[in-house]
Amino acid sequence: MQKFINTNFKTNMKIKVPSINIAKSVNIISIGFVMMSSIPLRATAQQVIPLQKAIELSLERNLQIKNAQLNESIDAENLKQARYNRLPNLTAGPQASFNFGRNIDPSTNQYINQHVFGLSGSINSQVLLYQGGFLKNEILENKLLLDVDKSNTSKLKNDLILSVVTTYLQILSNQDLLKAAIQQVDIAKLTLDKVQQNFDVGNNTLADLSQAKAQLSNADLNQTTAQNQLDISVLALKQYMEMNPKTDIAVEKPDISKLTDVKTQYDAQEVFSSSVSVNPDVHLAELQKQAAYQNINIAKSYYYPTLSLSGSLGTNYSDARQQVTGQTTAIVPIGFLASNPSQSILTQIYSPTYGKYPFTNQISDNLNEAVGVSLQIPIFGRFSTRTSLRKAKINYQIAEVNAQFAKNTLNKTIVQAVLDLRAADRKYYSAQQTYQAYKNANNAVQQRYSVGLLSSLDYNTSLTNLNKSEFDMIQARYEVIFKSKVIDYYLGNPIKL
Repeated sequence: MQKFINTNFKTNMKIKVPSINIAKSVNIISIGFVMMSSIPLRATAQQVIPLQKAIELSLERNLQIKNAQLNESIDAENLKQARYNRLPNLTAGPQASFNFGRNIDPSTNQYINQHVFGLSGSINSQVLLYQGGFLKNEILENKLLLDVDKSNTSKLKNDLILSVVTTYLQILSNQDLLKAAIQQVDIAKLTLDKVQQNFDVGNNTLADLSQAKAQLSNADLNQTTAQNQLDISVLALKQYMEMNPKTDIAVEKPDISKLTDVKTQYDAQEVFSSSVSVNPDVHLAELQKQAAYQNINIAKSYYYPTLSLSGSLGTNYSDARQQVTGQTTAIVPIGFLASNPSQSILTQIYSPTYGKYPFTNQISDNLNEAVGVSLQIPIFGRFSTRTSLRKAKINYQIAEVNAQFAKNTLNKTIVQAVLDLRAADRKYYSAQQTYQAYKNANNAVQQRYSVGLLSSLDYNTSLTNLNKSEFDMIQARYEVIFKSKVIDYYLGNPIKL
């Protein structure tokens, strides 16, 4: 647009026009606007955001993606735990007690009537040997659930990238529309000034003056609308990047004239065949279906017996327990001689002596070990296993429907996207033809106006139509680029400008 206006300006400088050269004034203001309109976007901008940076910031700061990544971490821990469940468990059960009065000595299991402090402890371990493949299916299910979360994260990233690119292109389009609207305001002001001068000398009617004022009011309204649309699109981009709304940013405008290799013709079925294997929505639905199938196998495992191996090691201590520390001897009579009743018969008796039973000795002496195998056979569980299995099968059917629905939706979306791209390409072609027609017409109008055969109003109308047609062509080109990027998104290609 700027190049076209500059060319016209040089041409108009060589042509003599009436005393008030509206053509020259319009072009000078247009050139000045083009120069000045770029200054606020650069001078006041604190950050210039290229498209790639906008995508990177959005992916880095997006809270939904962070939440999805945290869910991935949870499922990663669940998968680790499912694998750890194959290992034997190990538990320790120490116990201390203080008994007084008549009670049982925990070490000798005899009644005593004294204060007793006792300690006991055991270590137990158990490992599951068989439960109908429960452990294996649990590991497979948790692995699939982790893949589901990873696919969901990928889907969120792809959707976010597409939204950022859409908003970025919308900002570029709105900037051009705002420039066009401002130029229309400038042209309407010049037209009103010229009509006002002619009205003052009686060359224009009140209706002409009213029409010029209405044209300026309408141009002001269009400028306000264009500014609002630009502000909204910039705010949307800031929200995607999780930026403070007050942050001043400027988007880096790519040279779309260099984008000459934009493909606009696609076969919808070929695009679908290529995208179905990479599309995150379809991949997510397929993984959810596989996880639902594994849940059926887990539910079936509860029909089978459970075989477990267990072992234990225990000991105890009591401060009331004593041990033999030695012996004493004593000479005691056991009778009298028959021949001499006055003479006693003596014998030597040995009596044990008791002392403190040390803690470490009791712990080692009281050790007991056990190894066992347990088998639990399910006989009747109030139909809970059957209900769980039926629910698992229904969930699998739901997952199958969702997977097919994802494929159908993708197919419909791709067909629509291909048609939209073709329509945008035809619209761009028509906009090019329209622009060329208005350009040729404006050249003729400019020549007639320069020799006084047309009024300034006619010339301004021609210039307005030319400017609008050029920006319609630019907007149509942006639409073609965006529609093409949508196809790239479904094909799994990186989105770049």
